[in-house]
Amino acid sequence: MEHSPAVAWLTEAASAAEQQGAGNLLRVVLIVMIVGCVLTAWFLLRGYKRKDD
Repeated sequence: MEHSPAVAWLTEAASAAEQQGAGNLLRVVLIVMIVGCVLTAWFLLRGYKRKDD
């Protein structure tokens, strides 16, 4: 497995988006953003859980 720098990866993603339209790239960005928001909310809100022992 060869290592490719982030800049090269972003350039390839942008060129692929130009060829196919922004649909696939936009879907991936939105899914990652939503999953990140859910995980952040879970991480922050789990600290506020009260233990009723």
